[in-house]
Amino acid sequence: MEAGKITPRAQDYAQWYQDVIKEGDLAQPAEVVKGCMVIKPHGYAIWEKIQKDLDRRFKATGHKNAYFPLLVPMSFIKKEAEHVEGFAPELAVVTHAGGKELDEPYVIRPTSETIIGHFFAQWIQSYRDLPLLINQWANVMRWELRTRMFLRTGEFLWQEGHTAHATHEECIEEVMRMLDVYGDFAETVMAMPVVKGRKTDWERFAGALSTFTIEAMMQDGKALQAGTSHDLGQNFGKAFGVKFQSKEGKEEFVWQTSWGVSTRLIGGLIMTHSDDNGLVLPPKLAPIHVVIVPIFKNDDERTKTLAAAEKIAAELRALRYSDEPLDVEIDRRDGMSPGQKYYHWERRGVPYRMEIGPKDLEKSSVALKRRDGGPKTFVPMADVAKQIPGLLEAYQNELLAKAKAFRDANSVKADSWDDLVKALDQNKFVYARWAGDAALAAKLKEIQATVRCMPLDAQADPGPCILTGKAAEKRVLIAKNY
Repeated sequence: MEAGKITPRAQDYAQWYQDVIKEGDLAQPAEVVKGCMVIKPHGYAIWEKIQKDLDRRFKATGHKNAYFPLLVPMSFIKKEAEHVEGFAPELAVVTHAGGKELDEPYVIRPTSETIIGHFFAQWIQSYRDLPLLINQWANVMRWELRTRMFLRTGEFLWQEGHTAHATHEECIEEVMRMLDVYGDFAETVMAMPVVKGRKTDWERFAGALSTFTIEAMMQDGKALQAGTSHDLGQNFGKAFGVKFQSKEGKEEFVWQTSWGVSTRLIGGLIMTHSDDNGLVLPPKLAPIHVVIVPIFKNDDERTKTLAAAEKIAAELRALRYSDEPLDVEIDRRDGMSPGQKYYHWERRGVPYRMEIGPKDLEKSSVALKRRDGGPKTFVPMADVAKQIPGLLEAYQNELLAKAKAFRDANSVKADSWDDLVKALDQNKFVYARWAGDAALAAKLKEIQATVRCMPLDAQADPGPCILTGKAAEKRVLIAKNY
């Protein structure tokens, strides 16, 4: 690929994705550490915005942040049989430290249910200690064979919520509450529409009774599992002796949940909105909302346009968008043409570009250009600060509407196996009836697809199962996936 160019999506979608990350200055492969990545400042700023919004939501629902060790004793992993079986191929194990072999190996956490269960057993004695609502912002490691930046790397960043409850009913309420938090965040902040649903038994989290998910459609028609919420039942409570005395004086095991999202969301953000010119960011997650490009040919023009840019920038920074101060950048760089600067910021997904040149100063106006296209608009300097928050909100809403329209246009129903295969070959989300036969998993694997979930909002639609012909009551979502 020519330096600085982005491969068109229609030509090579996988390469387009990598090009957008590179040209957007989001991350790069960490060649010296197999399967890992370096998240660069622009990419990390997006993650910080994701963190900030979600952290606020978690705390509003009563959760408190804590931190647990990176290393987990191997014996902990083995205590929950299904859990260790599910994660065994991905474990990174530490066997030596301090110049000698360890008495017991440690696992670099692939997730923290086990070690958190150990400490929950120390913290919980009575029903008065419940519910216990904990969240951890951390890194984890899963030794992936095939990696792709943000979507699947050996090490990644995430949050993992862990809660303990007195009853299964309270546990389920928590599972669904956090699934709703994720769903609302995806749609209102990421402008990424999702399908909320329950995973099949063969797709659920290892050690859980059930797993719920939010599934998003990417521009190539594949599904991205963007977040999960798990009903762990009493499995980890029993494995780690997490007991409490009930109001009736009986000793019982707690009911637990876990739930999480990760830097995978940035991959979802890229593939939901970006185009062949580079990164497109919804304003609520953009590290920079407006970039101001002063246009000048000599020192006098430079002084005047920069002074106007500073004045407008100060007015904008005094405003708020989505309950946060507006982020504004002035591109003061010398030795670059305006076109080069436009190209630079376009690649980085800045929602609005503002141009101020000598002619604009004469007219007391500025030129505005939205990242996702359309003509330039000219706005009086006296009015521009007032207009920007509304323009950003309109952009945010239009990105969501566009993503929903794309998903709806590429979602179909299938009532025969041939129709299902045809729709999947066309990169569609397919809704088909399923009677619950586990053989469907193997059959779908042959065509590189899975049952993504059993949608929670699925209406009764009785008819024959897509695979067996047996009676089925509702349709499930089937798609190819990341």
